[in-house]
Amino acid sequence: MKLSLFTLLFCTIYFFAHSQEIAITFDDAPLGDGNHYSGSERTDVLIKKLKKLNIAEVAFFSTTSHIDSDEKKQRLLAYAKAGHLLANHTHTHRGIKVLGTQAYIQDIQQAHQLLETMPNFRPWFRFPFLDEGRTIPTRDSLRQALSALGYTNGYVTVDNYDWYINSLFQQALAQKKKLDYTALKTMYITHIWESIQFYHRMAIQNLERSPRHVLLLHENDLAALFIDDLVKHIRNQGWKIISPTEAYQDPIASHIPDVLLNGQGRVAAIAKEKGYKGPFVQDSEDEEYLDKLFSQMNIVK
Repeated sequence: MKLSLFTLLFCTIYFFAHSQEIAITFDDAPLGDGNHYSGSERTDVLIKKLKKLNIAEVAFFSTTSHIDSDEKKQRLLAYAKAGHLLANHTHTHRGIKVLGTQAYIQDIQQAHQLLETMPNFRPWFRFPFLDEGRTIPTRDSLRQALSALGYTNGYVTVDNYDWYINSLFQQALAQKKKLDYTALKTMYITHIWESIQFYHRMAIQNLERSPRHVLLLHENDLAALFIDDLVKHIRNQGWKIISPTEAYQDPIASHIPDVLLNGQGRVAAIAKEKGYKGPFVQDSEDEEYLDKLFSQMNIVK
């Protein structure tokens, strides 16, 4: 059957408007030893699994106060040697409200000095807690400081509470509890997949397309345990894993929303700017909700 030019054009527009592409990024690297993996083991597992998954490039946003030993520095270098990118997540991971604007800028600069000579460094900055400032003067001062340093915003489009699920996991291990790892995997993957779908729907509703997404994960034990299962699940839903470099070429990278709601990521901020009145946070981005779910799924035996 021969398709008309109009049909081909419509299909092309629809494909790009609803493209299902997502990049993977990890915050807080290099985290210390967990109760499942040592830090070095975790790095080794992540590198090997990403290679096996044919994912050539993810980004590790480094909290540089974590680089308190040669071993931890070597872990970052190992990520870079494997082809992955390193970027700035401040030196101390302390909030703007705690430090104040000028000390916060110095915290960014201190991390920059430690990272700028490392291989595969990118001048991308990710705000801890995704907090870009609670007032317009603070927000704009930080934007100006980042611009002066040559940085762009290492925004996310898909936020989630993977860090809290990992904290429940670590607590159970510390208490020598027996765990159902299959149930834990299901909880982890379902939570992240629902987060992807939540922001995907928000994007289509407010942008009339879905951008190249950026997924926020943390460099923790759960990520190392289940990154292969997570990626396979995402791909099985028809989505493509792309590099952060590709994702940050999406037009929303240059759309700087004139709002103070930035803590849920770039898609939510643009939705707020457009007057969106729906929910900005899904149900599972809540500690009490996850506590209850962790118990209901009988993860701890």
